[in-house]
Amino acid sequence: MSGLTLYNSLTRSLEPFAPLDPEKGVRVYSCGPTVYNYAHLGNLRAYVFTDTLSRVLTWKGYPLTHVINITDVGHLTSDADAGDDKMEAAARTQAKSIWDIAAHYTAAFKQNVADLNIRQPSRWSVATDHIEEMLAFAKQIAPGHCYELDTGLYFDTSTVADYGRLAGTQDDVREGRIDPVAGKRHPQDFAIWRKSPPGEQRQMEWDSPWGKGAPGWHLECSVMSLKYLGAPFDIHTGGIDHREIHHPNEIAQNQAFCGCSDTGAHFWMHNNFLVDRQGKMSKSKGGFTTLQSLIDAGVHPLAYRLLCMQAHYRSELEFSADNLAAALTRLKRLVGLVEQLRQSAPAMTEWLGVEVKKAGWATIVQALESNTQRLPAEYAAFDRAISDDLNTPLALSIFEGVVRDRSLSESQRLEFVARCDTTLGLSLLELTREELRVRPANATLTPEQIDDRLVERQQARVVKDFQRSDTIRDELAAAGVEVMDGDPLGWDWKPAL
Repeated sequence: MSGLTLYNSLTRSLEPFAPLDPEKGVRVYSCGPTVYNYAHLGNLRAYVFTDTLSRVLTWKGYPLTHVINITDVGHLTSDADAGDDKMEAAARTQAKSIWDIAAHYTAAFKQNVADLNIRQPSRWSVATDHIEEMLAFAKQIAPGHCYELDTGLYFDTSTVADYGRLAGTQDDVREGRIDPVAGKRHPQDFAIWRKSPPGEQRQMEWDSPWGKGAPGWHLECSVMSLKYLGAPFDIHTGGIDHREIHHPNEIAQNQAFCGCSDTGAHFWMHNNFLVDRQGKMSKSKGGFTTLQSLIDAGVHPLAYRLLCMQAHYRSELEFSADNLAAALTRLKRLVGLVEQLRQSAPAMTEWLGVEVKKAGWATIVQALESNTQRLPAEYAAFDRAISDDLNTPLALSIFEGVVRDRSLSESQRLEFVARCDTTLGLSLLELTREELRVRPANATLTPEQIDDRLVERQQARVVKDFQRSDTIRDELAAAGVEVMDGDPLGWDWKPAL
């Protein structure tokens, strides 16, 4: 196998990767969602990236411990260090308990994870389960690194060396993202503990040496990564927006706690934004696209996973209905090719059919390997691509080339799919053509009725009865079905996104 090379945001360079402690394997911490609203597609890109990373680490043979946190307290509406807590604000707006808000959106996020075939982490770590550890952490760093104001306990960023190194800048643009707080010594200083305002009772608040209140947003990640992964650990991931404020603040806390220059993680890795034509997708704009909205439009969620993987994780990715439709077509082609391979390998049919979900990937790969001559050059090419900082666009191209290569046997290609899709995560041995049909939730016709009408329309077009063809098209459109004339696969309708 090729050596794994990853881009380290801390050094702004590609570096060879090896576990810090081979006996412990690779330890990864990923910043998780703030569960005050549904995750939008830009949020979810981060977890497709993190899942790809974890799958590649497994492909390379490393034991993996992966922690994703759930932020249910402390994250402020400015994404920096001022304003209301996002959870408290959501509870007031929706007139619900903050605990109910957290439970609802946590469940929704975990459903998104399942729909995108993202593997479960080793641990989901919830912020409010760790308040005592956060208080202990804050007490340790407070004497040498913090000061108290009427609004809370603040971290003095001048007390650690090279603050903001990860962000790569200390300019006015970065500082402009941080709302001013009266009494702060430096604009970059941030809250470790936020006091509840006088006369106000939060739904989430705890006693502390600095008064009743709640932890700052940044504190939880330092505390939970240290508790479950130790320090230093191997990789910390997050969206590129975390690179500017949240992660530099984590690093400052980590250095204060250990009394050293360690940042907490060896590699800091960040995925770039998902953008629409109006710019970065963001909840603060008030309108955003969720995964469930794609599913309701009839688009299989793995089409979005494939869309993410068609771009390198460090590149911006444009989201549009056309780009999503193209990814869906590409996924359909792959599924169709794999179905042909399965039908051409009769010895495998029984357990590669309805029993595939029961068999599991390990059984599938083992059975295929025992019946197949390996493809060393093809595997080496795929491995080089994913080992080169998770180059999924190239890996997908290599993967498709092997699947289409008729000079290789069906069993060879099928084994390649079974092994390599453990890294791609597209469930190609499980997906069927039927599952990929575009079926909007608001469609008033059954799939069978739609198919019958499409056949009737095609027959009308064959005999050049275009008036009848147009009438059927209009009737289908009124029922929520937009016919895709010219679709090379001839399978379905266009999603109304």
